[in-house]
Amino acid sequence: MQILVIQRILGLLLVIFSFTMLPPALVGWVYNDVSVSPFIKAFFLVFIVGVLLWLPVRKKKKELRLRDGFLIVVLFWTVLGVSGAAPLLFSQALQISFADAVFESISGLTTTGATVIIGLDDLPKSILFYRQQLQWLGGMGIIVLAVAILPILGIGGIQLYRAEAPGPVKDSKLTPRIKGTAKLLWIIYLAFTVICAAAYYLAGMDAFDAISHSFSTVAIGGFSTHDASIGYFNSHAIELVAVIFMLLSGANFSLHFMAWRSMSLKPYQHDSEFRLYGLLMIILTVITLSYLYFMHTYGTFSESYYHAMFQVVSIATTTGYTTTDYSHWPGFLPILLLFASFVGGCAGSTGGGMKVIRVLLLIKQGWREVTRLIHPNARIKIKINKKPVDRNVIQAVWGFFSIYVGMFIIFMLALMAAGMDQITAFSAVAATLNNLGPGLGDVAANFEKVNDFSKWLLCLAMLMGRLEIFTLLVVLSPGFWRK
Repeated sequence: MQILVIQRILGLLLVIFSFTMLPPALVGWVYNDVSVSPFIKAFFLVFIVGVLLWLPVRKKKKELRLRDGFLIVVLFWTVLGVSGAAPLLFSQALQISFADAVFESISGLTTTGATVIIGLDDLPKSILFYRQQLQWLGGMGIIVLAVAILPILGIGGIQLYRAEAPGPVKDSKLTPRIKGTAKLLWIIYLAFTVICAAAYYLAGMDAFDAISHSFSTVAIGGFSTHDASIGYFNSHAIELVAVIFMLLSGANFSLHFMAWRSMSLKPYQHDSEFRLYGLLMIILTVITLSYLYFMHTYGTFSESYYHAMFQVVSIATTTGYTTTDYSHWPGFLPILLLFASFVGGCAGSTGGGMKVIRVLLLIKQGWREVTRLIHPNARIKIKINKKPVDRNVIQAVWGFFSIYVGMFIIFMLALMAAGMDQITAFSAVAATLNNLGPGLGDVAANFEKVNDFSKWLLCLAMLMGRLEIFTLLVVLSPGFWRK
């Protein structure tokens, strides 16, 4: 383990992150609110810590090994989560505890969207903008950003990219060099953000809300500048913009690049994962709409349709926006939507959950075993996009699924032992491990009433969800530290 090299990179990344405190300070100055100084203080604090880490080892430059990359990613997301809490702690407008500040920061950076803050409509603009910015930075991953624009790091970017990138296949590159791939993904991400902000503005949001919500929409984050979330605007046009960009951001960003390069929709049509992704959205919307309509939950078919479509896309992509309190919907619908978040977005997207590709592989593997019972001697290959899938990928998917279920059970039992009821504990773990945000029961609206012990557990669940469990567990395993 190259500890000094890791220290140097961690220090540099913290210095980079410190500059993200300045845009919210500028917003505070423009809107003349009282929360400029917390961001200035946080900037100097994080910058100085980063410099103190980097300065003694600034000349230590070596190629990273794979395990070094894993450790950097885990350390950075953990340290970054704590550092991101600094302006929230310094702010007199919030006056929240250390546990609450870290929870809010990690929730933002992991694009979970679970919040402990109430009264958003009355908060300073700088605080509101900062929360949205955290999600935007966490959406594509600040590590990938660093690989894209900071060759000064002098490291093998593939190690960081493998540890950071979502999905079971880590080596798919759009360009020969991994730096080019990371840069290309960020260009697409930025383009989506700009277009989304413009669409929100044209649909009726003011400039501040349009930019802020574009950050959390493209990041599949779900933070809003209003307690009522997207429902605050009471606009079908705004809801439609949100749905379109949630669907786009929940898809594999590599597909967007290929569609743009070929000027064709064929990359979407030919992709097995995207087809299942679209099919799931359609099926869930039809089921939800039918049940809401026939149970007379809303007055008209049109109202039922808009609420059903929006909540399905928002929850299934793990964004977490709401236009109504879906936890009070009749029958099985709240649980159905919560289970949809377990699937989440596609690999290579900003969505959470297990990812559609893993669910597709699990389905194909399960069906292959059924077929083998009928034809024991048959050799049946699992294919994605008409190409055979490597056996190691299948094994990794089953390993991920088993560990995911095991961790879910452990977290849920721990929360119940800490005093949560079954529904709240189940939904709280689902909302954090899937990076969803809103849950059911006592965490349907926010996580304010959750005790500190449970908040720290849920912070760990959010980090595991963002790093797809394996990245964090591999660092915690004894074998990782053996020479």
